[in-house]
Amino acid sequence: MPTRDDITDNIEALIEALPPRVQEGLDARGGVSDLLEVVLDLGRPPEARFPEEFVLLNGQSVSQPDLDYVVARVGEFGGDNRAGIERTLHRISAIRNRSGRVVGLTCRVGRAVYGTIDIIRDVVETGRNILLLGRPGVGKTTKLREVARVLADDFDKRVVVVDTSNEIAGDGDIPHPAIGRARRMQVKSPEKQHDVMIEAVENHMPEVIIIDEIGNEADAFAARTIAERGVQLVGTAHGNTLTNLYQNPTLCDLVGGIQAVTLGDEEARRRGTQKTVLERKAPPTFDTVVEILDIDRLAIHHDVAATVDALLRGEIVRSEIRVRNEQGEIEVVREGDQPQPAGEVETVHAPDWLPEVARIYPSGISRGRMEKAIRELRAPATVVMNAEEADLVIALAGQRGKRPPGRAPLFTVRSNTYGQIYACLRQIFDIQDTPREQAALEEAAEAVERALSSQQPVELLPQNAYIRRLQHEYVTKHNLRSDSVGKDPRRRVRVSPI
Repeated sequence: MPTRDDITDNIEALIEALPPRVQEGLDARGGVSDLLEVVLDLGRPPEARFPEEFVLLNGQSVSQPDLDYVVARVGEFGGDNRAGIERTLHRISAIRNRSGRVVGLTCRVGRAVYGTIDIIRDVVETGRNILLLGRPGVGKTTKLREVARVLADDFDKRVVVVDTSNEIAGDGDIPHPAIGRARRMQVKSPEKQHDVMIEAVENHMPEVIIIDEIGNEADAFAARTIAERGVQLVGTAHGNTLTNLYQNPTLCDLVGGIQAVTLGDEEARRRGTQKTVLERKAPPTFDTVVEILDIDRLAIHHDVAATVDALLRGEIVRSEIRVRNEQGEIEVVREGDQPQPAGEVETVHAPDWLPEVARIYPSGISRGRMEKAIRELRAPATVVMNAEEADLVIALAGQRGKRPPGRAPLFTVRSNTYGQIYACLRQIFDIQDTPREQAALEEAAEAVERALSSQQPVELLPQNAYIRRLQHEYVTKHNLRSDSVGKDPRRRVRVSPI
């Protein structure tokens, strides 16, 4: 397995794009392996920045021809004033004057660092939706790039990278090798990012979507729509901590959203609170939040819903802290709290032929999706990774190879999708639709008929995220388009003819 020291940066390509006298200044300084960026501002000396120092390369100020020299040797600048160098991860950002002329450049070294996600590899493997937070320059994009490669190459998943600034997979039409076999979709302008996110799901059947810098409401809504369709989502957002995020009115939907609720007198007395309290509006888009404190130190909130609920109640919540020590080993230096969601739930019992808690071995299908389906169905089951320990096996129909070892009963699913796994578990444990679910699916069936006959979109009644997912699956099965529109608690499914 690659180690944290396996780094590729093609730094020569960036240096060759700099004016010759700036290159000479770097040569005179010597040792550019740790170079972070070169700053060229009109009328000021060029500056090279390193982790522990910055160096003025020579006394001569940057001229307009110097800036033009660089602009001519890099890719085209997009709407975000960023450009790159083809087949590299370097990023060149422009500062413009009022007339649009470039008067400053930040030439940042882009590095692919292999082995950076071993510190959270077990989290990535679960198949849960993961959000990375942290200050600029702490390594969010580096880890995101490595997540794409590992899921595509090591787990053979269909991964699509939505690359708004070409920062994840580099400039040019051929993605950088750092994302492995993951596919990359470029975005024409930052304002179109949410459209490309939805397009990726509808057109390319991904199992995983990778997205950098979720920064506005439209992106947040697109992320929720992707999560509701059972696609694993791994992304980054503006903000350093989970607390920053749920207090951000633009992005708080990523962790469930916040609303003020007025309690009755009796309920307020029972809780020992004021009558108006803050509560989470909806299930979080992201199941897990990872706060990157440093390149080798991070905090993990494994259950975002329970953590946000606890924070809103004014409780102190401890995240799990992991570090990479001097020997390169991963250590958990502080165990996190495991808050339990409030409220009683209906108990589902295992069939008579199974023990009280059934052990399921997933053969050729996603362990993360199975664990998620078990949680949502509240089925009395757990996932095991040894077929000989299993009470039953769920396998992908037609998969290559022999039957898994052991004598446990074998169930099959047609495809490695959340809907198929969910339906299989539901059948095994004989979990019936609730009246609300039945009514919602009947409404979806009527909407499908109306959309086909009228060739016009039809909107359904507002529902929670779980029921919307059932409606999405029903509509997709009938080869129509479905989108989630509106804000909670009025968020609903729209059915449209294709």
